[in-house]
Amino acid sequence: MAVYKYRGTDPGGQPIQSIIEADNKQQATEILKNRRIAVREIKRDLSKVEIGLPEKINDEDVLISTRQLSVMVDAGLPIVKALDIIATQASKKRMRKIFMDVKGGIETGSEFNKALGRYKNDFGELYVNMIAAGEAGGLLDSILERLANYLEKSISLKRKVKAAMTYPTVVLIVAVAVVYGLMVFIIPKFKEMYEGFGGELPALTQLAISISDFLSKWYGGGLIFASIIVSFTVLKLTYKRSPAGRYKMDQIFLRIPKIGDLIRKVAVAKFSRTFGTLLSSGVSILDALDIVAKTSGNKVIEKALLDSKRDIESGKTIVEPLEKSGVFPSMVIQMISVGEETGSLDLMLQKIADFYDDEVDRSVEGLTKLIEPFLMLFVGGAVGFVIIAMYLPIFKLGDVIQ
Repeated sequence: MAVYKYRGTDPGGQPIQSIIEADNKQQATEILKNRRIAVREIKRDLSKVEIGLPEKINDEDVLISTRQLSVMVDAGLPIVKALDIIATQASKKRMRKIFMDVKGGIETGSEFNKALGRYKNDFGELYVNMIAAGEAGGLLDSILERLANYLEKSISLKRKVKAAMTYPTVVLIVAVAVVYGLMVFIIPKFKEMYEGFGGELPALTQLAISISDFLSKWYGGGLIFASIIVSFTVLKLTYKRSPAGRYKMDQIFLRIPKIGDLIRKVAVAKFSRTFGTLLSSGVSILDALDIVAKTSGNKVIEKALLDSKRDIESGKTIVEPLEKSGVFPSMVIQMISVGEETGSLDLMLQKIADFYDDEVDRSVEGLTKLIEPFLMLFVGGAVGFVIIAMYLPIFKLGDVIQ
């Protein structure tokens, strides 16, 4: 976003001179035109150019603002006044700019969802569509409350997954650092000592010394580090830029024992919560499926949902393509089928989401307990290898002296 200075006349014919934030000059001119401001001059304000990384809005920022907005609208405060208060109190500069701009758009006759739609990348398509449904049905206060509850559940789910991955990652990094330290700093001391003994060293000791020599040289560690970076970059680019590659990788992740089970449960919980929230907010089932597919984060699930959308458009039910995908458990398929037949699909989806939130908790706990012994085995095995390899010549020397 860039800042532009402009001069002109307001709708009352009075001279006006101020600044506006927009992606480009054309967009800034269009916004001012919608506000019925006759622009005489507009140019980029270079004094407002921000140096450094752009400020990022996260889920917690959106949640706090949504909860505040929900309370104020429910209390009967006009939306323009509520946005003004939030803009004043927001902790991040970008949040203040967004809400002031949205407020300005509403004041010039734009709908709330249309003004907010310019910031779809910050709030998400789901958020904007639910606001649109709330405005259309005159239920903005209840929609904002549902959005806040949905964001709280989503953030909680993300934290659970991060917690599951943090512990083993930290232990693995520490273990690798310890083994690297033994190889680079400890083994060379033993090597110097053994060189004075003469004779041939055991094969295991020689292997450890060879690995140590490789890692101790500047290109050894650099080569390993570069290989990790290159592999990670290639995988990331393949995953992000190639739909076919991402679909294949998502399939592989879902087939990994225990980890795939956790990914599946997280995906089902997210799908159910998002889909149920959209339906209960008045979004049509086809639009809801389209939004859920785009925000699923998994290409296998995205394909299943888009297939469901096509089936519904041709007069079929939602259940068949979900069952064919192999991602959704039979219990989920049966509950969705019952919800579809009884006309209470949104309530059934919320029940599924609550159930799978608890399942994610259990899976995270089970996965952590399962990973711990393997990590300990890895650390113990690596340290044991170094100790045995370094003390073998001493044992051999003792046999020779005897």
